[in-house]
Order: sequence, then structure tokens, then C-alpha cells
Amino acid sequence: QVQLVESGGGLVQAGGSLRLSCAASGRTLSVYTMGWFRQAPGKEREFVAGMRWTGSGTYYADSVKGRFTISRDTAKNTVYLQMNSLKPEDTAVYYCAARAGALSAAPPEYGYWGQGTQVTVSS
Repeated sequence: QVQLVESGGGLVQAGGSLRLSCAASGRTLSVYTMGWFRQAPGKEREFVAGMRWTGSGTYYADSVKGRFTISRDTAKNTVYLQMNSLKPEDTAVYYCAARAGALSAAPPEYGYWGQGTQVTVSS
């Protein structure tokens, strides 16, 4: 079992930055892949970024590459999503997710989800 709690969302102007946090608890986190997803109103949930808990490899959606950075602090059992140069189209509820196994961009592959945190980017 893995429990995930996100924080750090909010309202920001276009061009600004936010850092989302995902506090993870559970056993054997090292076997998990951590992912950030987002869902805008009327749209499907989409992959944003992911990484193995061990830190081996980071992957990003093309829409955020060069602007977002995923990282983790193993001492704090926390995964971060640093979001820079935010655009209005980044507005969505952002979710942290975990799966045991290799990275996947498909939401159904993730068995553990946080409650989500709202990010709103104003133009």
C-alpha cells in the first residue's frame, strides 16, 4: 500500500512558477514509479512527468519538456514537480500517482493516486 498526499497548488500568473509536492508513505517505495498527471475540465487525464523512485531516468510530456522538472527527496519520501514558465493551458488538477514497475504514461497503469491539487494559471 502506498498513500500519496499532494500540496502546493494555487493561482499564478502566466510566466510564473509553482512547486508541487507529493508526500508518499508505504513500504518498499524503491520499487515504484512515480508520476504526475493532470486533468483539465472536460479533458482526459494526461501524463505530465514521471520517474523511478530510485532516480533512474526522468520522462516528460512534450508539452512541458523544458519547463517542468520532476525530482524526489528520499529522506522526506517526497516527489516534487517544479513548474516554470507556466501557461494558461497548464491549468488543471494535478495528481501524483504511483505504480509498482516500469514507467508508464497510461493512467490506468497506476494503482495509487493522491487527491489532486488545483493549479490555475491566469493570462
